[in-house]
Amino acid sequence: MADAWHGNRLNRLVKRPKLHLCDTGIASALLGMDGPALAYDRTLFGQLLETFAYQELRRQASWHDVRMSFHYFRDKDGAEVDIVIDGGASDTAGVEVKASGTVRAADFRGLRKLRGPLGDRFAGGVVLYDGEATVPFGDRMHAVPLRRLFDRPS
Repeated sequence: MADAWHGNRLNRLVKRPKLHLCDTGIASALLGMDGPALAYDRTLFGQLLETFAYQELRRQASWHDVRMSFHYFRDKDGAEVDIVIDGGASDTAGVEVKASGTVRAADFRGLRKLRGPLGDRFAGGVVLYDGEATVPFGDRMHAVPLRRLFDRPS
């Protein structure tokens, strides 16, 4: 389960927890969804893809020396960031997950909202998507192919 991320300067935050099952295969089976059904129900596919990315990022964070906590961000105006990775007193990053082969500037709305109050603590914002290229979208913002989660570090 991911708790809502908040900082003292974000006074219009929605603080309901968000539930992520540990295994998207089990979640799909419990929902009676197979590959063709998920291809048809893009909304559910997107939710499972977000959960998959969340769990993979948590696994990879466990290998690092810096302790990271995972949250999400949503304000009362509807701006949302699927995954907020907080490195404590150091850096905070945001990750949006899109079940799409294209990314638009509007997909960074929640990340821009998160960046504002963080200032220099904002390490960066990433939209993970089903595309091929890593594309910059302004200061510390990038669209990154989801498959990059599995690339070996260089």
